[in-house]
Amino acid sequence: MEGRPLYLEPRLEARLRSLVAATGTLHSLTDALGSPLHVVVPDQIAENLERFRSVYRAHHLSGQVFYAHKANRSSALLRRLAATDAGVDVASLGELQHALGAGFTADRITATGPKNPEFLWLAARAGVTVGVDGVAELDQLAALVRGHALAPVRVLLRLSGFETSGVRVLSRRSRFGTPVRELELLLKAVERHGDAVELTGVSFHLDTTSVAEKATALEGCLAALEACRSRGLRPRAVDIGGGFGVNYLAEREQWEAYTTALTSAVLGRRPSLTWGGHGYGLRNESGTLRGTLGLYPAHRSTAGAAYLDELLAQPAASLGGRPLAGLLLEHLYDLHTEPGRALLDQCGLTLAKVLEVRDQDTGGEPLVRLAAKADDVALEDHGVLMDPVVIPRSGAGPGEGPVAVHLFGSRCLETDLITRRTVFLPRRPVPGDLLAFANTAGYAMDFHATHAQHQPAARKVAAWQDGDGWRWCLDDQFWPITPSGGAQ
Repeated sequence: MEGRPLYLEPRLEARLRSLVAATGTLHSLTDALGSPLHVVVPDQIAENLERFRSVYRAHHLSGQVFYAHKANRSSALLRRLAATDAGVDVASLGELQHALGAGFTADRITATGPKNPEFLWLAARAGVTVGVDGVAELDQLAALVRGHALAPVRVLLRLSGFETSGVRVLSRRSRFGTPVRELELLLKAVERHGDAVELTGVSFHLDTTSVAEKATALEGCLAALEACRSRGLRPRAVDIGGGFGVNYLAEREQWEAYTTALTSAVLGRRPSLTWGGHGYGLRNESGTLRGTLGLYPAHRSTAGAAYLDELLAQPAASLGGRPLAGLLLEHLYDLHTEPGRALLDQCGLTLAKVLEVRDQDTGGEPLVRLAAKADDVALEDHGVLMDPVVIPRSGAGPGEGPVAVHLFGSRCLETDLITRRTVFLPRRPVPGDLLAFANTAGYAMDFHATHAQHQPAARKVAAWQDGDGWRWCLDDQFWPITPSGGAQ
């Protein structure tokens, strides 16, 4: 390790900090249920929902917060939200069945994403709102409604390809939705299927962290709603999807120091900071830095509900420069949002047991093998870098520190790296210790989970505070009426 450690310490709010400090409980859990193990905190998701609701209240807006179910398969988190006024956005037949079984009524569910006939039929039969991507999907939905004598289905038209006047800001290309320039064709289809569908609004989904791009899309949706109204249609809502982000790191300075050092390492000006010289999208071409850093901006000063607040304050250039929130309120439009990662902020952690700590014959950083696969802690699939928290086994020696290590998984593949980067820990771990990867509930728990080599996917439990301690149950055994578990 050269110079001072390049820590990337995870941001821990009070509830997750208390759970990480419950070392006896966490070791008991992994002793009983194995490693790796996911621990979710249902009460935190209800608190995060209230933060989004406070933004709605601040702007005097009505509408729904739909949890993007794809971000985590947890039953406990879904059931805890069912006990609130939140909705849920489902993107598959299985997710729709899960939401209905968790206690959500049809008026609190939207169905989006690619849809097979079975998914569309159940959505129509249950009476949930369907986000349609184009004319073909609208035709298919209308045929199902007529063929099975179902009630008309509420639909949102998903749009894409927005642009602004003045300073040119284009929303990035998406395979989802209909380009807004083709809105006329979509509205003709809505009118043609007036007996089978009811237009309730328009929507968009952008895979970006850019406030400017999303403001452009929301402005475009407001214009699209006016086009709907000019044809005698009566839309009343705009759904702006998710992508509000999470601030994963405690210190901005650590993020800036790490990315600066990573650039220097790629250029050969300091020792490598990754296994095999991986550059996370950066490369050295004859002394010139090329490529783009493919990492999630792990420290974000504005994320989650605060990001939504900032977005709503953006001026609409083509509509007199008035704030977007004011325009929504003026027209009495409902605002729908679909946070996934942001609603799961601080809602869980992943535990992995240290199996082996081995020094390399050639020197360099020790190799730490964990009882986990890279798929079980899928942070790097989403470009997220954080240090794990070392949770020592009671009676274990402290080890020397600080130390730089490489974290490997339990499969017989060279590529089974928990993270490609060199991880800096405050002390050397020893077999029997746990490493706790904080804030993994959003996409990192089971979105990429596999049973490779007949190794099981991580189990999942729900935990809640009970006085000064913590209680838990298996994830699928948690209900809002579980004794001392969540809302009563």
